[in-house]
Amino acid sequence: MPRSTTRRTFLKTSAASLVAPCFVPAHAFGANERLNIAAVGVGGKGKVDIANAARGQNVVAICDVDARTLAKASRAYPKAKAYHDWRVMLEQKNIDAVTVSTPDHMHAPIAVSAMQLGKHVYVQKPVAHTVYEARQMRRIAAERKVATQMGNQHHSGTGYLTLVELIRSGAIGKVKEAHTWSNRPIWPQGIERPASTGPAPDHLHWDLWLGVAKKRPFAGPAAGSKRGRGPYHPFNWRGWLEFGVGALGDMGCHIIDPVVWSCALAPARRVWSDGPAPNGETFPKWGIIHYEFAGTKYTAGDTLQVTWYDGGKRPPRELAQLPAGKSLPSNGSLFVGEKGVLLCPHGGHPSLLPEETFKDHEVARKKGKGHYAQWVDACKGAGTPTSNFDYSGPLTETVLLGTIAIRFPGQKLEWDSRSLTVTNVKEANQYVHHGYRAGWEVEGLSG
Repeated sequence: MPRSTTRRTFLKTSAASLVAPCFVPAHAFGANERLNIAAVGVGGKGKVDIANAARGQNVVAICDVDARTLAKASRAYPKAKAYHDWRVMLEQKNIDAVTVSTPDHMHAPIAVSAMQLGKHVYVQKPVAHTVYEARQMRRIAAERKVATQMGNQHHSGTGYLTLVELIRSGAIGKVKEAHTWSNRPIWPQGIERPASTGPAPDHLHWDLWLGVAKKRPFAGPAAGSKRGRGPYHPFNWRGWLEFGVGALGDMGCHIIDPVVWSCALAPARRVWSDGPAPNGETFPKWGIIHYEFAGTKYTAGDTLQVTWYDGGKRPPRELAQLPAGKSLPSNGSLFVGEKGVLLCPHGGHPSLLPEETFKDHEVARKKGKGHYAQWVDACKGAGTPTSNFDYSGPLTETVLLGTIAIRFPGQKLEWDSRSLTVTNVKEANQYVHHGYRAGWEVEGLSG
């Protein structure tokens, strides 16, 4: 592995790249020319992302803080250069595009650093850890003129495409209210910081894993832990305030997406929580979050209330007007309209209810282009990805606004999207943006 670059050197390179007025590709891609793709995070979802994005393309670099995970990826991509430090990887000159599939707190630092160097990015959901980061990512992507896509792949799937068509065609009339829910968390939440700590295993570069987050000691798996997972690495980081965004942030970009999309919603105006507050370390075990949006031509009133549920909470079953013996799916969305109800399991296909009312209504399934293929084509100059940062940035802002409201149960937060400010609960604004650890500052994010 090449020697580690210093952070000062990398930031100097990144800052210098900002003086150019826009990104100009080194050459125009031919229809059959291969893209040179790099991947940061190559285990779990990262393994899936690079496998799908790289079909028919070149994988020229792979990066992971876990040496065992990196070794497996190296066997799959033997021609790719391997790195533990993404900052060193980005110095490799032949990279055109980067997939980012890391813990949430590192999405924006890595993606912004790559975009500043003129590289296209595919970033797992949510694109950012904070509302401010999401706003900056959209701005920088536009300035650098790079192709972007958030990893909410169901946005390009038949189920949600069909849902949007049904809502916008007025199949259930104008929408009066909407409900969204998930069976997450399927990782620990509502827990305290582990009392037992120790050195990280030799295969894990713990300081690189922490990245922009504050220093804390490593903690390994407790006896009998699920799949031998520790409290942080792998997978369980999702429940920690400093590394993840809880059940809402993890699944909201999937499940709230079809509501925002189909109803053409602008940023939320108010948000409030009916659930417990975090304990200062992790998100609570369950949550109910309410968003209020300005009405649109697809909604029945001047406002639309959208409610999110997680941790075993769901909307009342009777709202769905389900047949006897049927229950709500474990993850899904429910639209209550003037003429009926639309119910869609996450990852499934929408149905119109009650069944008797819509027995003669034919639901034609819509098909779209693959989520990864959209991004690869856009990297080569063809088309625009449907979940590019112009769309997924504001969607992420809305979702993450709920993770701020969780900290203030029972208080309605008035949100001014233009200024990224909670106008009535001033102490909430400390959670719109947070600083990075000294030595890990990123141009465009550390202001």
